[in-house]
Amino acid sequence: VIRADGAWRCSCGNNACPALGSHPAHRDWNKQITAQPSRVHGWWDENPEAAILLPTGRTFDVIDVPEQAGCLALARLERNGAALGPVAATPTRRLHFFVLPGTKKKIPEMLMRAGWGRAQLDLVCHGEKDFVVAPPSRMGTGGQVQWARPPGESNRWLPEAAELIPTLAYACGRERY
Repeated sequence: VIRADGAWRCSCGNNACPALGSHPAHRDWNKQITAQPSRVHGWWDENPEAAILLPTGRTFDVIDVPEQAGCLALARLERNGAALGPVAATPTRRLHFFVLPGTKKKIPEMLMRAGWGRAQLDLVCHGEKDFVVAPPSRMGTGGQVQWARPPGESNRWLPEAAELIPTLAYACGRERY
């Protein structure tokens, strides 16, 4: 996202971009992925307002749920002492629960086992060939992605999604009715 003439717009050049600052700048983004500090620093020197995109499916997957359902689930999981990883909150009112990779392929089976197999839940998993916008990136005009539960010593190990899915699915199911 860049600021021009007092307004925010997407750096992709599309004035009607539906995902302001929330998508890769290049079509071959998955071939350019790197954690090499000098390369990342160079990109930020060129585009200091650029969003940070984290590729999912390699080191982690992300379970994406509505904010209200996510807050309910987060409170229940913390109260029950569940092992949680980092959780990000987006300005689009979504929570992102970081979990071990490989979750995207297992979600349908996990939902079936939890009794939510045919229900239409607002629960999305970002895995292989996907990405999420990372804190503290700006997403359009709505604001910045922030950590609801930042990474740290207490949650440096990512949980298995199977530990979270029953609670997340229940919270999402409650939102429907």
